[in-house]
Amino acid sequence: MAAGQSPLAQFEIKTLIPMQLGNIDVSFTNSSTFMVLTVLTTSLFLILGMRRSQLVPGRWQSMAELSYIFIANLVRDTVGSQGRPYFPFIFTIFMFVLVGNMWGMIPYSFTFTSHIVVTFAMAGVIFVGVTIIGIVKHKLHFLTIFMPPGVPMYMAPLLIPIEIISYLSRPISLSVRLFANMLAGHTLLKVFAGFVISLGIAAGWLPLLFIVALTGLEIVIAFLQAFVFAILTCLYLNDALHLH
Repeated sequence: MAAGQSPLAQFEIKTLIPMQLGNIDVSFTNSSTFMVLTVLTTSLFLILGMRRSQLVPGRWQSMAELSYIFIANLVRDTVGSQGRPYFPFIFTIFMFVLVGNMWGMIPYSFTFTSHIVVTFAMAGVIFVGVTIIGIVKHKLHFLTIFMPPGVPMYMAPLLIPIEIISYLSRPISLSVRLFANMLAGHTLLKVFAGFVISLGIAAGWLPLLFIVALTGLEIVIAFLQAFVFAILTCLYLNDALHLH
């Protein structure tokens, strides 16, 4: 298969505006472009939806309010009232991942969430932020998160290292889950789309209908991955605020 026809070619980062900061390459790429588009799209969606707030909401206002209520309920159910100050951050994370995933569903676009460096950067910020919140709130008592309550002390030498490894692996699992699902899904779509083109009219409409169904499934997965990213963020925040 030629390089241009490779299913992985869609994930290639291309430099659009070369920029150099000392020895560091800070060029504006296709990944940067779709991140900016994601921020602009999300901002436009929320601004237009709430610009003319009405008692009986229209379509845009209804969608904006549903997004707000969905994450507000998620934060309340997983973190409780103490999670209210962190709602804007979690809402931003959810919308950024969701809209970024949806942009990636458009043909010839770019899915920045399919790159581990992007998802790991987001997961790293969440991990460091949640850890700082826990330390500020509980001081040294935060270390008890590595010792489950009710466990005999003689089990501590075994359980504490396991809990530390589990805690430190959070940003890895959070980032890899999103990256792997988006990478695998888009690669699969590209492969099967190539089959449809090669089979042509001889196979009838069945391959095309299969691609349509697969695209619908990928859209559902794109939403679910944004939801999972948000809910895991809430769960990590809940652990930091309430410990065990």
